Amino acid sequence: MSTPKKILIIGPSWIGDMIMAQTLFKLLKQREDCIVDVLAPAHSAAVVTRMPEIRQLIPLPLGHGELGLLKRYQLGKQLRNEHYDQAIVMPRSFKSALIPFFAKIPVRTGWLGECRFGLLNDARRMNKEALPLCVQRFAAHAFAKNEPLPKDLPWPELTQSPQSLAATLSEHPVKIAQNQPILALCPGAAFGEAKRWPAEHYAAVAIDKLKDGWAVWLFGSKAEMPQAQAIQDLCDNQCVDFAGKLQLTETMDLMSCTTAVVANDSGLMHIAAALNRPLVVVYGSTSPKFTPPLSTQVKMVSLGLSCSPCFKRECPLTHLNCLKQLTPNLVLKSLMELNV
Repeated sequence: MSTPKKILIIGPSWIGDMIMAQTLFKLLKQREDCIVDVLAPAHSAAVVTRMPEIRQLIPLPLGHGELGLLKRYQLGKQLRNEHYDQAIVMPRSFKSALIPFFAKIPVRTGWLGECRFGLLNDARRMNKEALPLCVQRFAAHAFAKNEPLPKDLPWPELTQSPQSLAATLSEHPVKIAQNQPILALCPGAAFGEAKRWPAEHYAAVAIDKLKDGWAVWLFGSKAEMPQAQAIQDLCDNQCVDFAGKLQLTETMDLMSCTTAVVANDSGLMHIAAALNRPLVVVYGSTSPKFTPPLSTQVKMVSLGLSCSPCFKRECPLTHLNCLKQLTPNLVLKSLMELNV
């Protein structure tokens, strides 16, 4: 009986990217007998625990953007004992390729970028026109250099844990009526204001659903608490505000209970899609042409103004019309079209 191939993935930092990386993990498992481990930063590590393709999560003991050369060397030296056959380096930074090099992994695969010659010995040059989607660029690592991708790629699917959900509900008890529909609102976006639909628009959607007997839950990180509080203020505190109060695993648990989700282009958007929740995504400064939510139950709403997408953190014209002029009625109509 042959020994399974051992593969170490150097995972992306952003939550949404890590979720899309599951397409790569699925392809690796489909194509050959292999063991897949993921080295992940703390920011995105929790989603890996909901991916059954992964044998082991290895925490990266470094902060975002930190070089930490000595720590990378020490971890790489420690990983030599695992005898990996291949490393796949998903980020395109110089520092992300150091650990597989220090671990002396014989095949080190990744896209060229930031002077990584030598660190990678299976370096590929990206054809952006051939691979317009981020998920395609991730998936290509499962194939030989220049090998065409299949037409249909497997989409991310985060598993749900009844035990974890029970623990989360015990820690964060919430009252909902039997069979009451739940709307999740995700008003934040780490990239910047130009990706955030205004709080008053989110509140208008919330008020409409509250009047129809729905519960409304607000999700987000500590940095996104001001947006959630602004919605609460406009809704007379009728929503359940989880912003800044949950671990990422708890967010996944509670979002799995919701009936529908409205989100900006963000990591929580990708979580909702991977949990197969009916989803409406609001686009302003960005576009679904690179990192769309990978789900069949999704509606993407944008105005398509001449100035968007600009891909800027702040509106360069200062008016933010791509989001302000996108009315709550458009989102409510999209929710209806999802049959929720």
